[in-house]
Amino acid sequence: MKKIPVIQALLPVITLLVCVVTALIVKGSGFVADYSYAMLLGAAAVALAIGMGRRCSRKELADGLRTAARQTLPAVPILLLIGTVSATWMLSGVVPILISAGLQYINPPLFLLTACCVCALISLLTGSSWTTIATIGVAFIGIGTLLGFSPAWSAGAIISGAYFGDKISPLSDTTVLAASSSKVNLFVHIRYMLITTIPSLIIALAVFTIAGILMPLSAASTHTSMTAALADTFNLNPWLFVIPACTVTLILLRVNTLFTLGISSLLGLIGIFIFQPQIIAEIGGGDLLHQLAAGAHILLTDTAVATGDAALDELVATGGMLGMLPTIWLILSAMVFGGIMMGTGLLRRITEAFTSVLRNRISAVGATAASGLFLNAATADQYLSIIIGGNMYRDLYHRLGLEGRLLSRTLEDSVSVTSVLIPWNSCGVTQSAVLGVATLSYLPYCIFNYLSPFMSLLIAISGFRIISRPAAASAADEAPGLECPAQLTD
Repeated sequence: MKKIPVIQALLPVITLLVCVVTALIVKGSGFVADYSYAMLLGAAAVALAIGMGRRCSRKELADGLRTAARQTLPAVPILLLIGTVSATWMLSGVVPILISAGLQYINPPLFLLTACCVCALISLLTGSSWTTIATIGVAFIGIGTLLGFSPAWSAGAIISGAYFGDKISPLSDTTVLAASSSKVNLFVHIRYMLITTIPSLIIALAVFTIAGILMPLSAASTHTSMTAALADTFNLNPWLFVIPACTVTLILLRVNTLFTLGISSLLGLIGIFIFQPQIIAEIGGGDLLHQLAAGAHILLTDTAVATGDAALDELVATGGMLGMLPTIWLILSAMVFGGIMMGTGLLRRITEAFTSVLRNRISAVGATAASGLFLNAATADQYLSIIIGGNMYRDLYHRLGLEGRLLSRTLEDSVSVTSVLIPWNSCGVTQSAVLGVATLSYLPYCIFNYLSPFMSLLIAISGFRIISRPAAASAADEAPGLECPAQLTD
């Protein structure tokens, strides 16, 4: 496969990008979100045709698909449970009471700033951007919509904060994976990331503050009427805060992700029966058997609640597990694309071309950042991208006399935080589905996420805190490789 021309190896990715850009121009971002799976499978077919033409063996192809499946399939049950958490937290009154509190106590011009900071704190404490966005992020989307903010702006602030906290949390599996893939001590890695992460966050917070002040917002009377409509529809009992408190406690204790989400869904479902019996009665009727069927209905499929306000009706509608199926189909299509790219050797040929021309610090960091974005698009999975990126560049950085922590930081800056910006990446697909905002719609407003790779390159150009030395790894930086997380939590 080494003899294959690089342009031929790039052809599947070029095909995918051309399809996405053409669809975006002709049909819009909604069409891209709805038919990304078809574009991915079409690009996978191109990759397979090239591989078969180069006489790729079935074993190599199966190995590639197996590797992609091992990283991707654990996301499927998590996505199904995220659907149940979103449904039960909404209909139990957890999200409505958070929205009501936000409408009363958040200063509207500072909403974007507040959303970003709160999501950053929660994600830092829990180590999980996915869980943060699926819980408190959903509440902030509702608050922002009722205050008059564009959902794209709200999603940008939520995602920026959640990914900042995830990136510097020692509890995050992507942070652990980036450090271990580069053979760097975890806390050395986190401290070194602050050099690029803090400036990116400060710029993002400044943008969100200015945007919030300049943006025209809904009148205070509208907020009052929305709060009243929520109070009329839901029993906003303060005991509802026990449900998210239990979830945060389980996450802090590093309890298995599936178990945590399952317990959160169960608590939310119990909360519906305890605090919102009128909703259960409206869906299932008066007798116990029909009410139990109503509970199953809430978990499995879409549920609508009439609040008397069209905007609120749309906001509190839920999709359950079935609502996550389009997301799952897209992730499985991305898995096939990434697996074929690896199994046919096309991805390996591209990565060899990336590294063969690098001669100094700036080119190494620039190539790492660029290939991080490329790997997020080619593998559609941040975990595979981090692992492949670490393996690609570890020896090169050693040969150029660059520290391992520079590689681990650049991987985080270019892979972990940009995965959510790729419409077919597992992160982009998930957050788009959870927040109800198309990836290409919120992309321009994820200030922190797309600033991070540029900040990494800027710091590399300046040479700040970057030590070049003979090709020998520093004992202070090095740490034994940690096992790749088997359970997806971000």
